Order: sequence, then C-alpha cells, then structure tokens
Amino acid sequence: MGKISFVCLNGEFIPSDKPLFFGSNRAFRYGDGLFETMRAVGTTVPFLSQHIERLRKSSSVIQLELPETYSAPYFQKQISRLLNANKFFTGAKVRLSIFRKDGGNYQPLSNKTDYYIDCSPLETQNFSLNSKGLKVDIFTDWKKPINELSGIKSANSLFYVKAAIFARSQNLDDCILLNEHDKIIEASSSNLFIFLNNNLITPSLSEGCLPGIMRKIIINLALKEKITVYDNVCITENEILNADEVLLTNAVHGIKWVVAFRNRRYFCKTAKRLSAALEAFATCNQKSEICNLKL
Repeated sequence: MGKISFVCLNGEFIPSDKPLFFGSNRAFRYGDGLFETMRAVGTTVPFLSQHIERLRKSSSVIQLELPETYSAPYFQKQISRLLNANKFFTGAKVRLSIFRKDGGNYQPLSNKTDYYIDCSPLETQNFSLNSKGLKVDIFTDWKKPINELSGIKSANSLFYVKAAIFARSQNLDDCILLNEHDKIIEASSSNLFIFLNNNLITPSLSEGCLPGIMRKIIINLALKEKITVYDNVCITENEILNADEVLLTNAVHGIKWVVAFRNRRYFCKTAKRLSAALEAFATCNQKSEICNLKL
C-alpha cells in the first residue's frame, strides 16, 4: 500500500502529518458536515457528477452554502492533483468532506463551508467482484429513523459505526440494518439488493435507506441487461432467506456478493453479470470525466 503524503484543505495541499484543524472545527464538535466516498480509477473519479449533485441536495437539507465553484470539474481537478501528489496512479479511495465554517455553538455563526479531501490506495484499479463471498446478519440493537436526514451522508455516522462494531464482534463481514418500523433497508456501508424469482429487488428510498450512487447505477444497468427491477418495495427477512443471491453495492467497491446469511448460502451468477456490466460502464464514464477535466 502506498504512503499518504498529502491531503487537500480548501485547495491547499498540506503534508498529511501536519495539524489541519482547531478544536473549534464544527465537524469535530457537532458532526456538522457531509461527506462523499468515491473510487478513483487512475486519477479520475467515475460518476463524480452524481456525487456532487447528491452533495448539493444534502447541503440544502442542513442549510450549508456551497459556492458555485464547487462543481464536478473543479473537484475532479483537485482530486486528480491530489492523487498525482501522492503518486496513486491506480485505484484509490477518495473522501470529499464538506463542513460548516468554525463559529457558534449549536447555532452557527455562518452557513459558509470548508472542504477537505483525502485518499488512500486500493489493491485494484477497476471495480471487481469479491472472490470470497461475505457473511452477514441483521443488526437489531439500533434502528434508523425515517426523516429528512435519512438520505444524507452526515459527518455524524454513529449509527453505522455501532453497526460495524456489531459486525466485527460477530465475526461478520457486514450487517443488515433496520428502520424504525423494523423494515430491512441497507447494510452498514452499502445498499442492499436481492435476486429472487428472476427479479432484482432493493428497498424503497422511502424506507430510509441512503440514495446510493451505485444503487442507482446498478438499477439502470440491470434494466439494460433486461432484468426486472423492483426498487420501491420492502424486503423481509423471509425474502432474504429465500433469495438466490444477495448483493451489497457502494461507490468504492461496486458490487459485493454475499455467500452466507446465517445458515443460508447463495450463488453469485447475477452478481458476476452486473459486475462485468459495471466495469464496462465505469470505463465509459471515466472517459467522460476526463473530457470534463480538460474543458
């Protein structure tokens, strides 16, 4: 794995071992911010435009003011420069954080924002399906509320941290989360799909799951592959037990297939099919982002 040498704060490249923030930072004090986690292929980020669009929508929910300059081409340039500075020329995980400027207590002095970008190398450049299937179970200790905050990637991620700790304590690779009505919605860092009766099924956004960038992409790819998709339904535990396949999707890893839910075992035929389609689509999108970078 490569050494992380630089991070980016408001366009300035700073050695990663230097202090960046004071204790008055609002993301630290109150979780007052948002983030997007993405995969870089080479030194560009496929689907970056979708991430920035979601960031803008989420910012309006918590009343952050984003400058017009915070566009996909702008951040593509900053990310590309950062990856080059760190000499990450293959695959990398990129995190873009936006947070409210210092000042105030619960009531901020301003809605203006700062941004921060960091990156870390990945073992592969392109999206690739995991060779070893994941083991999962349901996390029941906490339930996710359904409200305006359900669909944003907040700097306050205690719910997901708690779920990930549970997964580790049970020797699981991930866990499935429930909403306040005990409906299955997502995993700790991914959206959830099942393949059942030749249909691809994923929980409705109205149930409180995150509107994942990869979730939307996989739905569209499945439709192009002539797979029937249901994305406005509830998924029950019984349906997971009866499914042929269980898939987890996010913007860093693409598709991951689940081999085991308790004593149930699954295949990965559809996962392989969609993963191949994703890799081809990401390559095309990467070329589009490069064209935007040159504009």
